[in-house]
Amino acid sequence: MLAALVSLCAAADEGMWLLPLLEKMNIKTMQEMGCRLTADEIYSINHTSLKDAVVIFGGGCTGEVVSSQGLLLTNHHCGYSSIQSLSSVEHNYLLDGYWAMTMGEELPVEGLSVTFLDSFTDVTDKVNKATRGLEGEVFDKAFAEISAKLTAPLTAADKHISATVVPFFGGNAYYLIGYKRFNDIRFVGAPPSSIGKFGADTDNWMWPRHTCDFSVFRIYADKDNNPAAYSPENVPYNPRRALRVSLKGVQEGDFSMIMGYPGTTNRFMTSREVAEQRDLTNAVCIFCRGERQKILLEDMLADPAVKIQYASKYSGSTNGWKKWIGMNEAFGKLDVENRRAQNEAEFMDWVGKKKCRGKKYGSALNDVAAGVAERADARRMMLYLRETLSRIEIGQIAGTVASAMDDPAMGARMERFYKDYSPSTDKKVAVRMIDIYRDSVGLATIPMLYKAVVEQHNGDVAAFVEDLFEISAFASKEKLDAVLAQPDAAARVENDPAAQLSNAVMDLYMARAKDAGRAGERLQAGKKAYIAGQLEMKKGEPMYPDANFTMRLTYGTVKAYSPKNGVRYDYFTTLKGVMEKEDPDNWEFVVPARLKELYKAHDFGRYARSDGSLPACFIMTGDITGGNSGSPVMDGDGNLIGLAFDGNWESMSGDIIFEPDLQRCICVDIRYVLFIMDKFGGCGRLVDEMNIIY
Repeated sequence: MLAALVSLCAAADEGMWLLPLLEKMNIKTMQEMGCRLTADEIYSINHTSLKDAVVIFGGGCTGEVVSSQGLLLTNHHCGYSSIQSLSSVEHNYLLDGYWAMTMGEELPVEGLSVTFLDSFTDVTDKVNKATRGLEGEVFDKAFAEISAKLTAPLTAADKHISATVVPFFGGNAYYLIGYKRFNDIRFVGAPPSSIGKFGADTDNWMWPRHTCDFSVFRIYADKDNNPAAYSPENVPYNPRRALRVSLKGVQEGDFSMIMGYPGTTNRFMTSREVAEQRDLTNAVCIFCRGERQKILLEDMLADPAVKIQYASKYSGSTNGWKKWIGMNEAFGKLDVENRRAQNEAEFMDWVGKKKCRGKKYGSALNDVAAGVAERADARRMMLYLRETLSRIEIGQIAGTVASAMDDPAMGARMERFYKDYSPSTDKKVAVRMIDIYRDSVGLATIPMLYKAVVEQHNGDVAAFVEDLFEISAFASKEKLDAVLAQPDAAARVENDPAAQLSNAVMDLYMARAKDAGRAGERLQAGKKAYIAGQLEMKKGEPMYPDANFTMRLTYGTVKAYSPKNGVRYDYFTTLKGVMEKEDPDNWEFVVPARLKELYKAHDFGRYARSDGSLPACFIMTGDITGGNSGSPVMDGDGNLIGLAFDGNWESMSGDIIFEPDLQRCICVDIRYVLFIMDKFGGCGRLVDEMNIIY
């Protein structure tokens, strides 16, 4: 069904294409560009193919299997939270890096999973038949019922398979997707952050780039090669497919392709939604996160223990924060709102040419605009609640414990929370976040908070926060353990001021979410009709569904670009650029002594370019977004040549509109990855596992 909605010919560069449709839509163009594989060699349900080597890493990244013993590569920033969770002041794997010299030294990572795609089946007709004409809660119920009916055979046939029905094209198409998840994942190695995160926030989203953004893990399975919980008896997983690794390198114009799990794009976003994204969502998040990040960074730089505790939290916050700043800048420079308005005018002109089109699509854009307007107040309050009061960690743990005191896993969750918690830092954050909420929304929206701050503390937020941390059992694990040991623990937790604050914030958030949801129903109905109309209007042109964290393939070429008049950025960087950026007084640009030694000696081994330099990163024109981090970048034979890890600053509006002249995927060259593993880390055993080709 979905193939009938979209073009049978596809242009290069732009597009996050569905793998089951490669034969019909893409392979001819890909082969003309330099791909030497068939569609069946890339994606097949009947035998092994490239897709069997690509995985969901954790809950928001991509990884690839590179050996017959389950060795896995992903980005350093994708493995960052796992590395942080294993780190301590005594064993600081973020600062120093880590290399397991034997399999026995590979470290289990609690809570980390790796997920393989098992099947991908078009079920559009079945879902439409079961839900036709239904809306709102009635539709939701019917969709849940048909989803359960469709997933049941997959999960019944194999207890290790999970399945879900996923909408595409705004609900105009549906696929049944089966997955197999492995939960015994072990940390094998990573460079120090001075290499894996070189340039940190300053270089994030920027080109030229010199970050060796990779980390190494291994998948373990039971003796029958099936998923299993961690056990010392588990063995390295024998995958259906492992990628070959090429040391040939890249040249400008080379065909390259990326397989992975892009998270979210909005290529059908209307002009009203662009304005909402820029003026509301991005604006609120940029300001609130920026204020919190100042506090976190100050404490992190002052205390090595706090730096470990908050490394992952800070990194996760700044990544989105800087992207939203770049997105708003690109919206302005590239005139995105007006370009979207022009698209809409063309659409309405097409609709007006036939009466039948007007009946199906005539109100679509008005419904979207009305939905955006109707949800504005609720959405604004939700954003401030999420980005301010919900960021107060004492409230987070209080809400977690209060909602699930009897959960057997609660003890472990509390251990993890307090391991990475600094009460003094949280106090500072709490004061600033409450101040922002008071100034932007008003404390009167939360009577409990208004009474505590205004009436009991004469409006002194700092005094309220000081009392909160003094009184609350959640200020430390010791105090909480003492309360939980009491016979009336449930009542004490319920009456704890941190739990009461958390509940008040959550109650308000859910109430406003319900308001936003009612407006959202009209918006989504309008959006579905608008997308359906776009599919009809552009029949015969290349179209693809928005990213939704399902496996996609994008392809293009290795290519330089010009960000502005008189400036040209080359398609690759080398280790020389690392040395040029070195600043020993700036934590973002410190270069390890060992790396400098190797550079001075030109000791690059087989990983050097033909001119003797060591490659660092390269760029290509593939269409990627968040979720593609860690995705394999492959040549025309399906060999691994790099890892995708970023987009470039000039195209931060790329989730909305693809910019072919500007948009680039930033990749770490696989030769730099192997050099750091082997020459810098001294862990050549990992390279020896791989199938290396030249």
